[in-house]
Amino acid sequence: MFMLPFITVLREGLEAVVFIAGVSFSSPASAVPLPVVIGLIAGFAAGWILYKGGATSKLQYFLILSTCLLYLVAAGLLSRAVWYFEAQDWNNITGGDAAETGSGAGSYDIRRSVWHVNFGNPELNGGGGWGIFNAILGWQNSATYGSVISYNVYWIAIIIGFFVMRYKETTGHLPLMKAKTPKASPAASSPSGSGVVSHDSLSKDPEKNVAAVDALPTRTISE
Repeated sequence: MFMLPFITVLREGLEAVVFIAGVSFSSPASAVPLPVVIGLIAGFAAGWILYKGGATSKLQYFLILSTCLLYLVAAGLLSRAVWYFEAQDWNNITGGDAAETGSGAGSYDIRRSVWHVNFGNPELNGGGGWGIFNAILGWQNSATYGSVISYNVYWIAIIIGFFVMRYKETTGHLPLMKAKTPKASPAASSPSGSGVVSHDSLSKDPEKNVAAVDALPTRTISE
């Protein structure tokens, strides 16, 4: 019970150190204290809400909400990964970082573009709120065929997975597979459980046969 919380807290602490170090290398020292203090306050507030809310509300609702959030984050990660692959291919063609040209023409590959808007670019000036949407939900101001298709394929796979799990829950087996036949219990197949003495169980000693018949359970007409 000690190792799992220890490793989890250690990992989160190392991630915080890496993030703060990345900010300190690209920003002045005065830009570090305020985000750190706000992050600590937000962490304490989230922990207090979870601790107090967990004692008064059902844990099922929290698990459902957190699972839905994880599904959204995973969809954004997949779509964003495909988008970055296509952006790198466009950078190789242009011979530089196309994001440095801004959000207008030349910053994206028109051949692979589904739609494009000149605002909300998460790659410029830190991204602001759009950068948060990009990190959590995979938002991009320039959608490509790959990012849109991968996003929809992900949700189709999730929906199919839910239907398969529901089908297995109601039928007891996966689709296109035969249902498992229940095995007979030893009590039902034994002579004492069935109420019938088989020929193989008879003995040459009549007294033993009488004793075996007497040991059988008594059945009524209703049974």
